[in-house]
Amino acid sequence: IAELGTERRTLVKLSEIPKVVQDAFVVTEDKRFYSHSGIDWYRVAGAVVGNIRSGRYAQGFSTITMQLARNIFPERISRDKTIIRKIKEAKVAREIESKYSKAKILELYLNQINLGNGAYGVETASQRYFGKSVRDLNIAEAATLAALPKAPERYNPRRYPDRAIQRRNTIIELMRENGAISDADASLAKAYPLRLATKVESGETAPYFVEWVRQQLDQQFGSQVYTQGLNVYTTLDLDMQTAAERALERQLRAVEGGRYGTYKHETYEEYVANLSTGESGTGVSPYLQGAFVALDPRTGGVRAMIGGRDFYDSKFNRATQALRQPGSTFKPIVYSAAVQSGKPASTIIDDSPVSVPQANGTDWQPQNYDLKFEGPMTMRRGLYQSRNIIAVKTGMDLGPAKVIEEARNFGITTPIPPYPSIYIGSADVIPLQLIASYSAFATLGVRAQPNAILRVENAQHQVIWQPTPERTQVLSPEEAWIMVSMMKDVIQRGTAYGSVWDAGFHIPAGGKTGTTNDGTNVWFVGYTADLVAGVWMGFDRPQTIKSNAQGGILAAPAWTSFMTEVYRRKPTPPDWPMPSDITTREIDIRTGLLWTPDCGGIATTEYYIPGTEPVNECSASPAPVGTTPGAGPVRDPSYQR
Repeated sequence: IAELGTERRTLVKLSEIPKVVQDAFVVTEDKRFYSHSGIDWYRVAGAVVGNIRSGRYAQGFSTITMQLARNIFPERISRDKTIIRKIKEAKVAREIESKYSKAKILELYLNQINLGNGAYGVETASQRYFGKSVRDLNIAEAATLAALPKAPERYNPRRYPDRAIQRRNTIIELMRENGAISDADASLAKAYPLRLATKVESGETAPYFVEWVRQQLDQQFGSQVYTQGLNVYTTLDLDMQTAAERALERQLRAVEGGRYGTYKHETYEEYVANLSTGESGTGVSPYLQGAFVALDPRTGGVRAMIGGRDFYDSKFNRATQALRQPGSTFKPIVYSAAVQSGKPASTIIDDSPVSVPQANGTDWQPQNYDLKFEGPMTMRRGLYQSRNIIAVKTGMDLGPAKVIEEARNFGITTPIPPYPSIYIGSADVIPLQLIASYSAFATLGVRAQPNAILRVENAQHQVIWQPTPERTQVLSPEEAWIMVSMMKDVIQRGTAYGSVWDAGFHIPAGGKTGTTNDGTNVWFVGYTADLVAGVWMGFDRPQTIKSNAQGGILAAPAWTSFMTEVYRRKPTPPDWPMPSDITTREIDIRTGLLWTPDCGGIATTEYYIPGTEPVNECSASPAPVGTTPGAGPVRDPSYQR
């Protein structure tokens, strides 16, 4: 997947580096390399005149040998742009020239030079950018590498392809003018398209995951990580990682492209284009961001991780470091606490206005997403339709201490203040923790701590660290099965129906959508029996994504796309087996009571942990239009999807 070290370098002999590569660097960096003795006095004179005219140190005169001196002896030569540094460079360069041949100096330089993206030397850079050895580079590719020493980040072909091509073609023209290539070869090379290696080929797979692993290794081993030749085996699944990257980026671009309505913010493509024209970034990405995590719920092993759209633009990992409001994706924790407290899914709660006095003398009056109230309904319906009032009243009945305790059991470690707004996801969470908390549902009760490292071996292949997966019993199998049953309804007839079930994903799965105030964060976290995956979208500086932003519409399609691709390659997991002591009852969904032929209600089958079943029958009420009392139950139509 990746290599870690203070510098990434693969040494090659000069005889293995094609002449066209050698020429590209020489004509670009030091065209009189073969005729001077370490100092190019013509360039010195030109630089002195140029600097006097500009009134500042604006023009350098480093030769290849001087650059090599600076790179090999950093303790002797600082990086400051001063005349003193140049004198030191020149002195060391003369010493190098007196002891080594030009061929050896060029070989050292081409193996030493920083070419961006953590690549040092032409062989490593060639593998990194083009996925092949320097031995196999053509003229255009050689010129692309030779463009990098001047400003490795500015001319990075991955981030700024237009800028890199422009600089490449300038170097090709220099090569032509200096007789290194013919006119015909130069014309062909300038027309050659920029063909970069895939991230897998170039060793740039899952950079946010790799950095997360590196931080853990650094805590465990310190500097040994970079010097002792350790072999680290991780939980990452390359196929799932690439599927996640495709699914998330495709959906983010769809949102930016207006598929879901007018989008008024700067897009990622516009941001990159602005950088290519020389405009500098702000440090906080202004474009729509996303995070994605997939993990094995049985072990907590992270199979895919995306912490942002562009690691080289922003290394901030939004999956492991960000604090984001979870919105309605927090509600399953509230309902789990209710189920544990003995409330069945058929508990009737009134979806009606609620007003909660605040310490500052005002009243908090939560609203549903649609700003409507629908009256009494079951707790099950309150979850799959994501009615805020139902979650608030359920949480208030339990009390904040119970809900906060449940969140801790589910692995949420971030601060949760004891306010009623927490019941609808106002308290910030770390996305990785929230997504991993759903492992308790996928496994019917056992939460797995997310982890990335299977084992670490030393250079002799002896295991020196093998972390033990942490697993915690959160719910009983019966409680978890009830929750899974309720969360399956989110997909089969609730807020995720259109983006998951109706989109063709019919593998047994549960999940929950999430949208925060003003549409600043959208979520979908879902699971099967063997895979949990979660998606977050939003901005680094919170702002409304678009009008009427909803997690079920904006985030869930990325989850569906990912899961669909994954399960084309792996066996379909079974549905969750119903625990043997779960009981079923035919109930009237308007009252939560036992249905009878004469009550005229709407009937459905509900599931119960022993002791929580209703014991009273629904009383006679007006029969629904078009039916006759005693003629048999009117089935809940939404459940037949």
